[in-house]
Amino acid sequence: MKEAPSRGDALAAIRCRDDVLQAMFWLRGEDPSGAPDMPKLHRLLVIDLDLLRSQVAILVTDGLIEQHGERYHLTDGGVREGGRRFADEFADLTRSAHGDCPPNCPHCAGIPRDACEHCLGAQPDGASWAGA
Repeated sequence: MKEAPSRGDALAAIRCRDDVLQAMFWLRGEDPSGAPDMPKLHRLLVIDLDLLRSQVAILVTDGLIEQHGERYHLTDGGVREGGRRFADEFADLTRSAHGDCPPNCPHCAGIPRDACEHCLGAQPDGASWAGA
């Protein structure tokens, strides 16, 4: 009888699947025609190879990745999930910083950075400086 995975194992599996989807999404942006093979994913993610293989197999079964020979491609659903997870992971790094806006930004003029809703990610009227 097989033992149930520990909580740590389950979390590692979830993290691995997230990392695979994010990495494949990023790689797709670098070379849309390219698709990683298992060795490339392993080099990029630097995680246990058995864990990586098992989680890639789950992503294939779940329809987020397709295997073509030795290479893997994101499905449309995989692109959506990978993109969402990538955006979530890097949201703090991709948000505009105070001072990134042009001088005519209606949201930032005369407001300290820690009080500027626009620079903190919230745009009160749904507009951006680009439309100003």
